[in-house]
This record gives sequence, structure tokens and C-alpha cells, in this order.
Amino acid sequence: MITACGNQKKTEFDQLISENNRFDIAIVNGNVIDGSGAEAFKADLLIRDEVITFVGKIDLEKIVVSKTINAEGKTVSPGFIDVHAHGNPLSDVSFESFLATGVTTMVLGQDGGHPSLKEQEYDILPWMEQLEQSDLELNVAMFVGHGSLRRQAHIPNEVKPTAAQLAAMEAALEAALEAGCFGISTGLEYVPGMYADELELQALAKIVGANDAVMMSHMRNEDDEAIEASIDELLALGALCQVHASHLKVVYGKGAARGQGILQKLADSKKQGIQVSADVYPYMASYTGIGILFPSWCKTNQQFERAKLDRLDELKAYLFNRVIKRNGPEATLFGSGKYAGKTLGTVAAEENKTYVDILMEIGPQGASGAYFIMDQTLQDEFITDPKTMIASDGSPTMLHPRGHGTQARIIEKYVEGTEQLELSMAIYKMTGLPAKTINLKERGFLAKNYIADILIFNPSEVKEKATYENPYQFSEGFDQVILNGKLVRENGKLLSANNGKLLRSK
Repeated sequence: MITACGNQKKTEFDQLISENNRFDIAIVNGNVIDGSGAEAFKADLLIRDEVITFVGKIDLEKIVVSKTINAEGKTVSPGFIDVHAHGNPLSDVSFESFLATGVTTMVLGQDGGHPSLKEQEYDILPWMEQLEQSDLELNVAMFVGHGSLRRQAHIPNEVKPTAAQLAAMEAALEAALEAGCFGISTGLEYVPGMYADELELQALAKIVGANDAVMMSHMRNEDDEAIEASIDELLALGALCQVHASHLKVVYGKGAARGQGILQKLADSKKQGIQVSADVYPYMASYTGIGILFPSWCKTNQQFERAKLDRLDELKAYLFNRVIKRNGPEATLFGSGKYAGKTLGTVAAEENKTYVDILMEIGPQGASGAYFIMDQTLQDEFITDPKTMIASDGSPTMLHPRGHGTQARIIEKYVEGTEQLELSMAIYKMTGLPAKTINLKERGFLAKNYIADILIFNPSEVKEKATYENPYQFSEGFDQVILNGKLVRENGKLLSANNGKLLRSK
């Protein structure tokens, strides 16, 4: 932690201004929480170009500054790093909702899939090149998707790669990491990641490890009876590279002890030398494609058509039992398609059909939805643990409040409301910890020579406005957002929409 005041700081300040006394922004009188987990301390900050040039006590009469921000009574923190988010910044969709909830850097390419310039073309490199030349609303860090690499190598869904196809995947992964991706993501519960075996994943993990990158995984199965096996699969790969569990949850699990047991499993693996980390979002409903309700042999449209001919009764029975196990039809809220905004139970009643009939009409690729399948007491163990980081798993268009409210919800509910988190710890879980985890250089902390991604806010005024009924409402309370040294948002208004950057690991 950087401490304010004292002769040493005064000497440092005088030395700084003797070389150049002109600055872009001065933030004065704030309560600085620097992203390390340490408690707040009083200090001023000076910013020149995009860099924090000084943290300590300044004398405004000795400098020339373009803008002074009086942060008296407010918290000054690093901008939040959303380590698991979704969307394509090259589309015409605005990402301002992330800035409004304090996010200055989002990490994309999740769950085994990364964007590309054209459909059916999966090479990430041309997309990254165009992204770097584009106006971005916030910073973007990329992971290359394992499923996209599989498709790039023309591997059919349900087969193992040939030696030549595996070599093609390995070469594409090497190229993506060399181009600045921070690691690889897997989506082992989804097509095509679900068809990857141990040898395929090990081959890729070796490359990730050799490049000091991260394998970030949507694990194979998050259900209560399967979560340990899924974690074990991830930890086995952790012998080859740093591994990370995305959106940690235990579907159907209940109670604090269950959550503590999972956390202890991760902690024990760290003691054995495995570099493992995890993120979590602060909601009890997940969000993904409706295929999550269908069996493993009926995830694609082609499989669905076969199943209707060969296994119709078995499929209907599976869907009936699966929905009941996942808290019934009212626990599935459609987020896309013609039934968006309605629960599966409501649609069935309105159509005078069974919920199985509705799912059969939609098919495994026909919609996405929110699923209320988690236990608050259990998930709170993950949310409040000092070793887990907070991520939204959201996008600007998702019919789920996590795309607009995750970070604000942490401040409003867990810091100011239940007081389950100290403010400095909450900020650490959204700044310094994710920066260290993916090796994001010169960000995530407030310190000299770090990039000026900064928030200024009063924690008691931070409000999550997004709801399941109306998920597209911006959060409130993050008074000023500074991105790469430029004030981009102030008092709820966007001042600049294009100061973000593509961040590269190399």
C-alpha cells in the first residue's frame, strides 16, 4: 500500500514537478482504495497522458492541471476488471452499461467461443486486428475459445481430432497467445467442447503453460452430484498450466457447508502447487442456451431431429424430469426468442400445452434463458470468499440483470447492505485479484506508473437498477469513470465513447 504524507513524498512531489508541472487530471482529497485489499488512505492522484504519475499529497498552487476533481468524502479506486463477460465490441451494440457499473476492462472470448469477423470463420487474429483499429468504449482483453479452435480445425462435433487436426488446433492456439490473448477458455458443457477428451485438453494445456497463460473453464458439469468430478478434471490440467473455474456454482446444492467444502477443495489443491482460481457472479439465476435442459445426446439441431425419430419417448421423459429437478417450469425464464420475458410455466399455460411440448417446439438451439437453480446461502460462500473474484458473465443484450448490475450489486448488497464484505476486499476482488490472475500488466491497482483506469464514487450511493423484469437499466452511483487517463463518464453521462483499447498480454 502507498502511504500519503511525509517528507519523502514531498520530496518526490517536488522532484516530479521540477521536471514537468503540467498534468491532465488531479484527484484531490479522496479516500484511496488501491486494489491490493488494503484499507483506504487519504491521498491525491496526478494523471498525465494515460498514466498515474503521483499518489500522495500535492500542492495545487505549484502545478498546472487541466481538470481537478474534488473527491472529498468519496472512494477512489481502480476501475473494475470483469474477468468473464460476453459480447462483440465490433457490433453496433453499446457497452456503456459496463462503464455505468464501474467496469473499465472486460475479458471476452469465454465459455469456449471467441468472436470472428465472419460466421463460419473462426480465426481470432483478423478480428483482434480490426478491434485494435476500432473505437472502443472500454478496454478489452481476449481469451481464445477452445470450441472455436475446434471448428477452425474442421473437427466434427462428436469425434476426436486426428493428429493433423490436433496439430492445427495447437498452432492456432500458439498464434493466438503470441498475438496477445491471455489464455484459452473452454466450454465443456457445450457443443463442441463437451466432446473434447483428456488427451485433447492436455495437449492444449501444455501450450498454455509454456506461454505462462491461463486455461479458463466453464466446467463439464456444475450439478451438485458432478461438481467434484468437474473440478478434478480442471485440477488435473492444473498440473500443466494455470487453471481457472468460471462462474463457480453448485446447481441444486444447498447450505454454507457445501460451499465451504468446494472452497476447501480448491484451497487444498493450491497447497499442492496447483495454480487455480475462480470467479462468481452475485445472482441465483444462471443464463445460457435452452440446450442446458436437453440431454447430452440431443444438443444440436441435427441430434434433435434424430432423437425425435429414434428416442422420442426417452427425450420427453428426460425433459420432464430435468425441468422438475431444476425447480420446475416457473424457474426457467426465457431470455430470447418469441417467449422472451416469460417463464416456461407461463408459456405452457398460455398455449394450453405441457412444458415438454413447448421445449419440443423450441428445440435445443431455439432460445436462451435464466434459470433459478442456486442456493443463496451456498453461493454467498463463494461470493464473499477473499480468493474468488467477481465477474458478471453478462453482456449488454442479455435478458438478465448481471449484464447491467453485477459490480454495483456487490457494493450495494454485500458491502453496504449485509456487510458481508469490507469495501476494500470487494474492490480487491474486482480489481487487483483479476489483474494478478490473468497477468494484466499495469492495471488493477492505483500506484505510480500504472495506467489511470479509475473510479470515484460514494459507496452508499451505488445502486443496482437492473431487474429480471427490466434488465437494461444502468447502475447508478459511479460518479466519475476515468479510462486510460481520460474522464469518460461523469454524473451518469457519457463524455467520451472511444477511449478504450485492446489489451494484449505481449
